[in-house]
Amino acid sequence: MLQSLKAIANYRKENDLAWDTPTWLKLLVSAEERIVNLERIHSIGELKDANPVLDYVERTLLILDGLPLSFWIKELLEDVLVWSETAKGGTVRERLRWQQEGINLFVHNIGSAQLYVRQAQAEKPVFPRNTMTRILIETHGLIGQYIRGEIPFAENRALLEMTRKGWLSHEELELALRVLNECIIAGVDPELWEQVRSEVEQLIGWIAWDNAPVAWSVKERLERLRSVSIHEGEPFEQAYAELERELNVDKALAPLENRTLWYVESALQDFSLQELVKVFLLALRDGTGQELPATVRHISFESLMNTMHYDYRGIKKINVYKKRMIEKYLHALSWQDILKGKRKHNPHLNVIVEHKEELPSTVFFNFHFSSAAEKLIDFCIEAEKTPLYDKAILLLFDLFGLRRDAYDRFHNEETYLTDMNQTVDYKKVILDYVTGTRVLDIGPGGGVLLDLIEQEIPDAKPLGLDISVNVIEALKRKKQLEGHRWDVIKGDALQLEEFIEPGSMDTVIFSSILHELYSYIERDGARFNLHTVEAALQSAYHVLAPGGRIIIRDGIMTEPGEQRRRIRFLEPDGMEWLLRYAKDFAGRHIEVERVSEHEAILPVNDAMEFLYTYTWGTEAYVHEVQEQFGYFTPSQYEECIRRTLGSEAIIRESRHYLQEGYAEALAGRIEFTDELGQPVPLPDSTCLIVIEKPQLSRLS
Repeated sequence: MLQSLKAIANYRKENDLAWDTPTWLKLLVSAEERIVNLERIHSIGELKDANPVLDYVERTLLILDGLPLSFWIKELLEDVLVWSETAKGGTVRERLRWQQEGINLFVHNIGSAQLYVRQAQAEKPVFPRNTMTRILIETHGLIGQYIRGEIPFAENRALLEMTRKGWLSHEELELALRVLNECIIAGVDPELWEQVRSEVEQLIGWIAWDNAPVAWSVKERLERLRSVSIHEGEPFEQAYAELERELNVDKALAPLENRTLWYVESALQDFSLQELVKVFLLALRDGTGQELPATVRHISFESLMNTMHYDYRGIKKINVYKKRMIEKYLHALSWQDILKGKRKHNPHLNVIVEHKEELPSTVFFNFHFSSAAEKLIDFCIEAEKTPLYDKAILLLFDLFGLRRDAYDRFHNEETYLTDMNQTVDYKKVILDYVTGTRVLDIGPGGGVLLDLIEQEIPDAKPLGLDISVNVIEALKRKKQLEGHRWDVIKGDALQLEEFIEPGSMDTVIFSSILHELYSYIERDGARFNLHTVEAALQSAYHVLAPGGRIIIRDGIMTEPGEQRRRIRFLEPDGMEWLLRYAKDFAGRHIEVERVSEHEAILPVNDAMEFLYTYTWGTEAYVHEVQEQFGYFTPSQYEECIRRTLGSEAIIRESRHYLQEGYAEALAGRIEFTDELGQPVPLPDSTCLIVIEKPQLSRLS
């Protein structure tokens, strides 16, 4: 076993440092800050009582220990691995002193090499062994960073000193670099090593034999920097083509050619390509708007990475509030202003390009939020966990003038879209009534219905339309990743003719979306307005081709509405739920007659409106309490259709049923009875209505 592994094992066994503990281990163990690439972390909270740097070093050493190598190469690489992360160690006081002394703790390979040299000089120098170790620490991880687009290839050329001075043969350098990079990369993820192994070995061959690859173009480097975003569905080619129409990208980003970028993907992968390029251009100028001097070789986004993430219910999340503020700031900056070094004044957000005197080769990029913004964002993060959430968000977004999409669910959005996709079986019934090939899905959610139409109707050309930028972006990523032929556009369901050619659609589908339009969109100065439903139907009918169909699957109220139902809660907090719901529900007054500690009597439609929200659970409460699921009885729906679309509109199908799953979701949670306590079934929850436009329409 390697001596370094024995030292780590002894430390873990004793949970204390012995007098003869090596210096590198003392530095790693004494780390009071958690310096780690958040891209590899699932939860920020898991860093609290962990030492991920020591854990990583130990993994790299275990890989080295298991490889069949000559003693001298293994010993050389052992020294490299144990020292290469030391710039992330040390106490806060030590780190402050190191910075004052010019140790570059923010470019970790350089800082670690400086710490190694200091220690080597204090001990008996061994030349050229110490020099080779220093060079290998300085270039530690650079091949992987080159593959990711973070550094220019020339950063690796310092390795050639070892062959040019005859310390290593070309073959020996090639072997040492191959083993070292296997330890470095497989220590992060063994699967990642297998994915990049062939490219790494090719690059090592070029380095060891003093060759160089063809320099990457700006586009190629950007594509590598966007690898995570592309993996998650970003249409890079399309985004880059749009960028080129607005900016001479090669010329604008030429100053990046010989500079390294630290933590750029971790900090900026959630932003668009256009926003990323704007950030780069801002980072290439100092606080006065002047271009960075040539002596600046490194641009660090580490502080931005750290400020953009936090724990949400034990999972690392992007801070959506800060992201939206940054997006607004970047959107307000024209390319001309950025290239001229001009910046917009914003009382809540400033760009910081920090150049520390003791580190002339490095600048640090970040966005600085005002004290008011920081405090309000912190408040909103806490408010996410309570019914105060929507009020807090409205306050934040109104105060700072931020984009707030209709139906925004922020950190609940992934769950929401997943839940929407789980309704696939319920939506299959819609396909029986689809006509023609041009099919429009209003409010496509997670895209499950678009997928179904594509699979079951091979000739169809499905199109999704949604008002939420979040939903459109998520669906575009899904389309890119999964190779779908359907498309999506951002648009308003009440004004379809502005986005869809009138008379061009064979089928328009409203699947569980009309109740959201009714609940959220203000019309005549008020939400929960039936004129909104009428406007949506008129708009859909206008873009419908003769012979085309509107298909509605949505919530329904039962008839007669005068019926009263008793709910007996089997869960201790059920009555608390009901009373809170009656107070918070925005759609209408909910009439509750409490008859015992766990029982209440309500009008049947009030009872069902509450139970639809009750089934969703606490996570969705703050959103569902804003929506009214049932807004028409069956007869009222047919009256509305005839009144809105005229007598010529044909109602081909009109039925209603209890959506599968509600009874199961409520079983064991409530008992549902009539006023006298006799068990009764849940009433129908959902309608399916098919409206057909005659072949020769008299409507304009």
